[in-house]
Amino acid sequence: MELDGTAPVKIGIITVSDRASEGKYEDLSGPAIIDTLNDYLITPWEPIHQIIPDEQYLIESTLKQMADKEKCCLIVTTGGTGPAPRDVTPEATETVCDKMMPGFGELMRQVSLQYVPTAILSRQTAGIRGSSLIINLPGKPKSIRECLDAVFPAVPYCIDLINGPYLKTKEEVIKVFRPKA
Repeated sequence: MELDGTAPVKIGIITVSDRASEGKYEDLSGPAIIDTLNDYLITPWEPIHQIIPDEQYLIESTLKQMADKEKCCLIVTTGGTGPAPRDVTPEATETVCDKMMPGFGELMRQVSLQYVPTAILSRQTAGIRGSSLIINLPGKPKSIRECLDAVFPAVPYCIDLINGPYLKTKEEVIKVFRPKA
């Protein structure tokens, strides 16, 4: 579907962090996602950003709200993807998605392994709920950019395939792939 230019595309950003949600820790990850998407996108967009604690039911309800009510074509989470007991973002994502997209997590781990051996501990994943693509990112701003640089070339086409808006990017910053018609 082609965007008619009247309303910006909505993109959900969810920072999953007990400390950031309590104000004990500054959320650096959510703004890092916003900065990265501002670097990538030509299409006008509006961030729908929330900071929530590591509670599976809350992550699930926030994902549903952003997908079903806010109509975000893309929802990016940050945090809660490790092996710690309170890291439950992938479980929440799997619970709310209609289809899982394991290639996103596989590629993000592969890229992260070039920088840190602990990338094998990451459980990032992605999935589709209705017309929303949900991607779980790590919590560190540097890792967020590395992972988004790796997977974003496939994001606009994936959103096309699930009947979302047509996202245009700055080709000099990020080259996306769409099959030639």
